[in-house]
Amino acid sequence: MTTYLTTPQGRHIAYIQTQGRGPGVVFLGGFRSDMTGSKAQYLQSWAEASGRAFLRIDYSGHGASHGKFEDGAISDWLQDAEAVIHALTEGPQVLVGSSMGGWIALLLARSAPERVAGLVTIAAAPDFTRRMRDVEFSAADRMRLTSAGQVERPSDYADTPYVITRRLIEDGEQNLVLDRPLALPMPVRFLQGTADTDVPPSVAHDLFNHAAGPDIRLTLVKGADHRFSTPDCLSLIAETVNGLP
Repeated sequence: MTTYLTTPQGRHIAYIQTQGRGPGVVFLGGFRSDMTGSKAQYLQSWAEASGRAFLRIDYSGHGASHGKFEDGAISDWLQDAEAVIHALTEGPQVLVGSSMGGWIALLLARSAPERVAGLVTIAAAPDFTRRMRDVEFSAADRMRLTSAGQVERPSDYADTPYVITRRLIEDGEQNLVLDRPLALPMPVRFLQGTADTDVPPSVAHDLFNHAAGPDIRLTLVKGADHRFSTPDCLSLIAETVNGLP
């Protein structure tokens, strides 16, 4: 059942929580995604069958949570995740971050490593706002972003385009993880598809080479795309979470 939590910033965040043994598993979804996606629901079923505690959330402006998507930025969504995890869980948790959720999970692991028992990312998209601005935007896009404060980008996952705001891009610069040392003292598993055109495998290699820690592994799945939601991929995600020390 969907329940709501009000963050210290006054945002109303939707979540679904299942009680069970620890360490609990927290699923963090992607950019303009929500907690009803196939990966979140598969992990929910796996956790229930395994007796594991499980928590999935919608950031503000996403899914069932309140707010407008265009009003949000990385700092807001990080605060949403921090508030829900702090209020609803005890002790170290296993964070599972998909795409942008991988970036959020890395930020959480950097700021509060004592609360992270393990980290699993799926096609993680750290610092994607910088890559979007510098690599994907045309000169016209950058001019429009400056003059109008936003630009529309086509989406392969929705009928309507993404609205990318200047605030999102500027706020992303305050949350970069690849521009400074990234210590990850917990077990870390990066999962990445080789056919991912949204977050290419080079990003996973850069993250793997950049992060420092005693137990960091990168798994490439040949032919898997950004969704990473085939039966084999979903099974791999659950196996990876279950296999953490």
